[in-house]
Amino acid sequence: MKVLITGASGLVGTALGSALARAGHTVCRLVRPESAAGEGPKEGFAVAWNPATGELGGAGVGADAVVNLAGASIADGRWTAKRKALLRSSRVDTTRALVAALAKMNARPSVLVSASAIGYYGNRGGETLTEESAAGSDFLAGLAREWEGEARKAEALGIRVVLARFGIILAREGGALPKMMLPFKFGAGGKLSSGQQWMSWVTLEDVVGILRLAIENASLRGAVNVVAPQPLQNAEFTYVLAKAMHRPALFPAPAFALRLALGEMADALLLSSQRVAPRELEKVGCRFLHSDLSTALKNLV
Repeated sequence: MKVLITGASGLVGTALGSALARAGHTVCRLVRPESAAGEGPKEGFAVAWNPATGELGGAGVGADAVVNLAGASIADGRWTAKRKALLRSSRVDTTRALVAALAKMNARPSVLVSASAIGYYGNRGGETLTEESAAGSDFLAGLAREWEGEARKAEALGIRVVLARFGIILAREGGALPKMMLPFKFGAGGKLSSGQQWMSWVTLEDVVGILRLAIENASLRGAVNVVAPQPLQNAEFTYVLAKAMHRPALFPAPAFALRLALGEMADALLLSSQRVAPRELEKVGCRFLHSDLSTALKNLV
């Protein structure tokens, strides 16, 4: 199978590309004109493409599947107007350009798996959220709606579209977990605010397996919650993490301090509550390698 990947140098893209290459598939990393072809993962081939114009290099022809993981990091800076514009353009505009490139192909891929996030649902307290739940109304929810809307346009081209709504991805290589661990390393970790907010998590290893399932299983289409089946409230998550690290969890971070340090991002990423269930994955019999947080963290920490 020939698979095109945008965002191939990121945490998820690197892991997915390696797994596909090991399984004998041909991996094509879509690379912007300003990027050096030699940068990023060594697996597969670098294919030139220009998100501004939708132009795609000839090596991308004949792809069986496309995985769209492009997008600037949500947590890499305060959400100024300029930063929000970058977050939007790197997702919405890039996905629009990708679908435009697919439309120009004579032989189109059978499936587009496009990243999204459980931020789609907004802050929902203790409500159990499935793929059928309504979208939220904050910045991240609006961003996810637009992002998914551009990806869905590929359906009109006869391409099956899967919208992978990622939860908090846990990996030793990067992402949220090393940042979560940092205060505990210095004995200063604790719950965030009240600790009542729900956290829906998934390990990187399971993310890779789920993306491969989405590529291969034709019954998966539309929104898919990429989360483990056992979400936890922040206070319990914190306790399990501290225990895995053999550290105390004695210093709660008050909401006002988080907002002072991070602004709007604190409410969306740290104080927001999303109790998400992977119903579509359960329907197709997906088996998680890590469904219990304690076991997952023992392998990661």
